[in-house]
Amino acid sequence: MALQRMDNVLIVVNDLAAAKAFFLELGMELEGEMPLAGPWVDQVVGLENVECEIALLRTPDAHGRVELSQFHNPAAVNTTPTNAPSNALGIRRIMFAVDDLDDVLMRLRPHGAEIVGEIAQYEDFYRLCFVRGPEGILLGLAQQLK
Repeated sequence: MALQRMDNVLIVVNDLAAAKAFFLELGMELEGEMPLAGPWVDQVVGLENVECEIALLRTPDAHGRVELSQFHNPAAVNTTPTNAPSNALGIRRIMFAVDDLDDVLMRLRPHGAEIVGEIAQYEDFYRLCFVRGPEGILLGLAQQLK
């Protein structure tokens, strides 16, 4: 088997502090943060003279990670419209399982979170919604019911 696991999802942001605070409030834990630069970074990402800062956050069970990256050089570029709809091409959201959907939403709202559409219930199994956070980050949140 070639695939072992999904290690992390990268999200490029303009405001690293705000994005980090959003994911920490969600319940993720800061694994580490550091500046990155040099020829090896250029080689990996396919850009020249890269200077960026990253923050790596993990889920409490340590099975999922989100890597936030703020590029200082070259500057980040927009490739899709801000707040693109759910049917726009590309990676649209990251889905998280949560224990208490209402509590998570209450904690994320001061960090700019807005519900996209409505909270929906899928039969007796899940309560779900999409939430847009800082910089248009789109999360799916799912609370399993009994």
